[in-house]
Amino acid sequence: MKKLAFLKPVFNFMAIGLLIMTLSRLFLFFLFKDRVVETENYWYIFPIGLRMDLILLSYLSFLPALLVTFTPNNAIKFVNKILPFYSILFLFLILFVELATPDFVKQYDTRPNKIFLDYLIYPKEVVGMLLKSYLTSIIVTFLILGIVLYFALKKGKVLFHTHSSDYKFKLLLFPLVLFLLFFGARSSLTSKRPINASNAVFSTDQLTNCLGLNSFYTVAFAAYSIKNEGNTKMYGKMEEAEATARVKKYMDVTQFTDPAIPFLHVQTPDTILKRPYNLVIFLQESLGAEYVGILGGKPLTPEFDKLSKEGLLFTNLYCTGTRSVRGIEAVVTGFLPSPSESVVKLGNSQQGFFTLAEALKRKGYETSFIYGGMSNFDNMASFFNGNGFEDIVDQDDFDADGKKYAFKGTWGYSDEDLVVKANDYFKSKGDKPFFSLMFSTSNHEPFEYPEGRIKRYDQKAATVNNAMKYADFSIGKFMEMAKKEPYYKNTIFIVIADHNTRTFGKNLVPINKFHIPALIIGPNVPKGKTYDQLASQIDIPPTLLSYLGAEFETPMVGRNLTKIKATTKGRSIMQFNDINAFRIEDQVVIMQPNLQPLQFKIKNDTTLIPVKLDPELAKDALAHVITAGNLYRENKYKLRDIKKKK
Repeated sequence: MKKLAFLKPVFNFMAIGLLIMTLSRLFLFFLFKDRVVETENYWYIFPIGLRMDLILLSYLSFLPALLVTFTPNNAIKFVNKILPFYSILFLFLILFVELATPDFVKQYDTRPNKIFLDYLIYPKEVVGMLLKSYLTSIIVTFLILGIVLYFALKKGKVLFHTHSSDYKFKLLLFPLVLFLLFFGARSSLTSKRPINASNAVFSTDQLTNCLGLNSFYTVAFAAYSIKNEGNTKMYGKMEEAEATARVKKYMDVTQFTDPAIPFLHVQTPDTILKRPYNLVIFLQESLGAEYVGILGGKPLTPEFDKLSKEGLLFTNLYCTGTRSVRGIEAVVTGFLPSPSESVVKLGNSQQGFFTLAEALKRKGYETSFIYGGMSNFDNMASFFNGNGFEDIVDQDDFDADGKKYAFKGTWGYSDEDLVVKANDYFKSKGDKPFFSLMFSTSNHEPFEYPEGRIKRYDQKAATVNNAMKYADFSIGKFMEMAKKEPYYKNTIFIVIADHNTRTFGKNLVPINKFHIPALIIGPNVPKGKTYDQLASQIDIPPTLLSYLGAEFETPMVGRNLTKIKATTKGRSIMQFNDINAFRIEDQVVIMQPNLQPLQFKIKNDTTLIPVKLDPELAKDALAHVITAGNLYRENKYKLRDIKKKK
């Protein structure tokens, strides 16, 4: 055994790593036990977890194994300086992400992923939110990290100290060490591909599946996957022409105008107006249907409920994702959701990418984005600035104008302040047509709002229910102010959610958590009517254009719901982390990375019954994802270039 002492740093590194991740998995199991034990064979998470942990630790152990094997005995001192630092660093990172996991799972129903990385980019807003909402967790986390770091620095040199050994013996043993690490990293000798996250999938409950992974792996994989922007191969392959044709058959369009931009078409209204109507989109942070009284949710939206009598209410509308940037993508660009990041954040879509702002700007509209927070969050300012938004009004503008506002919180100025600012801004436009995207902030953890505006639903002030009521109060205040202004009679308004609050559920895709409200109010919009057919968030922008009284050329694949035939089957598309759901009426095809698609009959939004896969429906589902990737990569989601006058 003395001859093997040189491998002690590798053994200790793997043993401590396994201990951290196993204890974390046990803690998560007991934390979410009530839900996990409902899954058949839920105990699989432990052998699967051991396998995934060994894969990670085997990869991380390659460098230490090389150093302890090939470093000559007279240079061991050098290695004994590197190994403690290397081992403590990675074990510390593993511990850190595991400690962050419980609260992340509670919020997003999965282990830390790309969202975790995104939040690291915006420390001001995120730290403020964490300190107000997760202070106890933060204190416990840093206390544990501090204690561990103290002992690591004190004992690290002993734990990760290698010893001199017979050099020939080390070289002779290395092939066996290499084989074991290679086998551990691949976890298979027969598979052509290394084991990955899809091998942890054994149930239809995505939370239970993710407990079989470890958080360092999921975060590292998310970072690695950034380079695969627009890559859709994880779901399957399809020729571009076939994918395009399959998407087109779901559109209400028969004539396309430019082969180089496959979905470009002209959308013509019933009446062309000399002066087209303004368009104001009031995008609501996290306003899921479950919080909207008139949609059968909690009685938190009396103002929205009253306003529904003045316009067209969408009762069966589903968002495309679980993040604000995904909602912005759908409502402002009409782009298909994909496993990649939202186009708001992708590099190749920062200029020349279709938006409503660009289409309206070409018709002489003045365009703007108005937000109570910092517009650089989630890359919004860059995307908007490069794609048709002429004026960006954000927190800095509120700070600079010298007015007294109601409340400034972690995420910026309150919704009440936003609507006051927006109303003043719209009044200044006179008779010029304008388009504006307003984006709320108050209904976001830590749920801050000014006192005295609402009668609390919950006794505690800072709750999602109370924040919803305040957001609704601000919607009512905005419409009340707007009705007193001349611009009101020439404006199409829509109040729509970007997504729901925390998205979770027993199914691979918790469909009920994608149900959102939308309400269109304005001239020629039916009053007190509802649109009850299944619809997707990407159907909203073409529908809005139909009310403006102007002809538009657009590449949007969404449907103009004012023109769609009553016999057309409703459709929605939902992206949940890296799982895609394609729904036609009560049938949904769910695609997971590197796995065969599954099909379910939707008894209701929370009960999915497995059924035999319809190959054609599965191909249609794949086509929509493939098309999203193709359009992004090939820069084909745009308007035709404006010809410069000679």
